[in-house]
Amino acid sequence: MTQPCSEQSEPIKHGCGIMGVYGCPDAVDKVYYGLYALQHRGEESAGIASTNGKVIQWHKGMGLVSQVFTPEDLKRLRNHAAIGHVRYSTVGLSHPLNAQPLVGECSFGGSPAAQIAIAHNGQLTEAVSQKRLLESQGSLFQTTCDTEIILHLMARSEFHTDLGKLFKNLKGSFSLLILTQKEMIAVRDPGGFRPLCLGKLEGGYVLASESCALDQAGAEYVREVAPGEIIYINKDGMRAERFAPERPSYCIFELIYFSRPDSRFAGQNVHLFRKALGIKLAEEQPARADIVIPVPEGGNSAAMGYSQASGIPLDRGFIRNHYVGRTFILPRADSRSRKAEIKLNAIPEVVRGKRVVVVDDSIVRGTTSKSRFSLLRKAGAKEIHVRISCPPHRYPCYYGIDFQIKEELIAATRSLKEMPGFLDVDSLGYLSIEGMLSCTPSPKDYCIACFAGKYPIPVGEEEKKTPSGGSPTTPEEREERVGEHTIVV
Repeated sequence: MTQPCSEQSEPIKHGCGIMGVYGCPDAVDKVYYGLYALQHRGEESAGIASTNGKVIQWHKGMGLVSQVFTPEDLKRLRNHAAIGHVRYSTVGLSHPLNAQPLVGECSFGGSPAAQIAIAHNGQLTEAVSQKRLLESQGSLFQTTCDTEIILHLMARSEFHTDLGKLFKNLKGSFSLLILTQKEMIAVRDPGGFRPLCLGKLEGGYVLASESCALDQAGAEYVREVAPGEIIYINKDGMRAERFAPERPSYCIFELIYFSRPDSRFAGQNVHLFRKALGIKLAEEQPARADIVIPVPEGGNSAAMGYSQASGIPLDRGFIRNHYVGRTFILPRADSRSRKAEIKLNAIPEVVRGKRVVVVDDSIVRGTTSKSRFSLLRKAGAKEIHVRISCPPHRYPCYYGIDFQIKEELIAATRSLKEMPGFLDVDSLGYLSIEGMLSCTPSPKDYCIACFAGKYPIPVGEEEKKTPSGGSPTTPEEREERVGEHTIVV
């Protein structure tokens, strides 16, 4: 049974980060450090697979990059080509079996025993029905994640010489890195929902979810992998081909929330985009206040823009505990309300007796936001005016973000008049869809389904009935499957 939104935890889980390097003797080390730069995209598990041209080796496990790999692991994997992955689960449980890259063996590419490793960021929109069909035809699945479906399809003979045919018919969002014994392959779906960019190193190439990981590897940014494009990299160099026409549906929430501020996505610097949102927010949702404070880290850039446009001084009202990531573990008996107090602390000397504008990037389920604002009340804030630099989330996402149940979304279950009372704030204002899109160079190229309910790719009925591909949908169910600790996200 679905829990009401007030009992859900947040922030939002996203569907992973990927990194690949080809043609460098220290490829594994570069992937390892690149995954550090992408750690914000996934904290449940991490993995690296590499090839020496003859065999694929891999190591993966649950936890942060720093927890999964030892110097001995990296030394054992050392090869000229490698791909890596950090994961949040949107389809499939948080379980070691679902850690990526997934590695399989088939006759792909003409070899009777070819190895394939795959790392996936995104979500297939017909995963449930596709898996059932493959199982009815004899496929045996080892994981509960939708990425394994792609491995099973790649093993089919009709796709061995024409991967474009496979991906042309695959539905959903997918940015992929595929490693064989002799080649690295990058794929991005025709909508380009999830980011994937290409960089160049002396003697090699780098591919990553975000440009900040290219910087970490010392690579020169070349371009984004185009929607509907496959890139092949091997000893003969790089070759790119189209498997489908571009139908841009870039996830605008990548710019609003997920991507690191020093990254670029869809031709825009993330920090400058968020600052522009804050400027527009101040125009649309003004407030009479003494100070502007961000909810760190997501609200920082937008708060700068809001302060600049409104003329209200910017200050730090919250301090964030940097030793707590987006995901952390609480003992089962502990209260979920403690998570906000662990992550953030208000500064009474800054907010006491003040009318405060609090700028954040989003409110999705509401519970964490309510806890944060209560910290300001306890610290003595006179008035709390919340301003959100995106529109209200009223619809589920089926393209790789873990809010797939409409009843969990606070803006879908409460009116805008009711929400300030629930959150215990004096006023609440969201940026409009039009205002948000005005900050982009090409408004028609973005997916705004979670705000407007218009889905650029049809979603299978089975996926709507079985959110997250059948994985647990309530905190209690997640506790049952995780074990003696609760993973709070």
